Amino acid sequence: MANLSQKFTIFATIILINSLETIDSKIVRKMSRAGRGAVFFAEDFMTFGSSKAVAKALERLVKKNTISRVGRGIYSRLAIDPVLGPVQPSTEDIARAIKRRDKARIMATGVQALNAMGLSTQVPLNVVYLTDGSARTIKMGKRKIVFKKASPKNLAAIGKDSGLAIQAMKELGKEKITEEEIDIILNNLPVKSLIGLSMTSAWRRSGSESS
Repeated sequence: MANLSQKFTIFATIILINSLETIDSKIVRKMSRAGRGAVFFAEDFMTFGSSKAVAKALERLVKKNTISRVGRGIYSRLAIDPVLGPVQPSTEDIARAIKRRDKARIMATGVQALNAMGLSTQVPLNVVYLTDGSARTIKMGKRKIVFKKASPKNLAAIGKDSGLAIQAMKELGKEKITEEEIDIILNNLPVKSLIGLSMTSAWRRSGSESS
C-alpha cells in the first residue's frame, strides 16, 4: 500500500512540475533533445499551448538568441562550428524536414542533382524540388527552396538514386552530356545495375531520336 502511495506522490509531482513549466522551457527542452542543427516547425510545439501562446514563446526565444528563426515558421538551435560559429541548416536539411512533416516525396533537380551525383561542387542558393506534396516557396534570407508539384508517376518506383541520375542528366542536356559524365553518374549509384544502364541508354536514344 505504501508503495502505491509513493508512486502516486511521484506521479502527482511530475504533473505539478509539468504544469509549472513554461512554454518557453518546453520548447527549448524538446529542441535540445533533438540536438543542434535539427529543424522544427511552429506546429511541432502546439501541444504546449494555444497557437498564439506558442508564437509568442518562439518570438521571445528568438529575441534572446536561444533559438534561431531560419524561415517563416521554421526554427532551429543552430549547430556551432569552432571556426565559423553558428551554422544555418542547409537547404537539404530543411527540404528533408518538410518531406517528413508533409509525408511527401521529393526529388532534387538542377545543380542540386548534379551535386548529389558528383558532377558539381557548386552549392546553389536557390534549389528546386519536385514533390507530390504541396507546391510552395520557402525563403531563408538570400536562399530559396521551391517545391514544384509533380505527377506521382514522375516520383514513383524508379527510386531516389535513379531519380537523381535522371534529373542530373536532364540538367546537363541530352545533346551535351558526355560518356565520362554518364560514367560518373553510374559510379555514384549504389548498384551499377543493368536497370541503370538501360535507363541511361533509353534516355540517350530518346535524345537522338528527337534531334
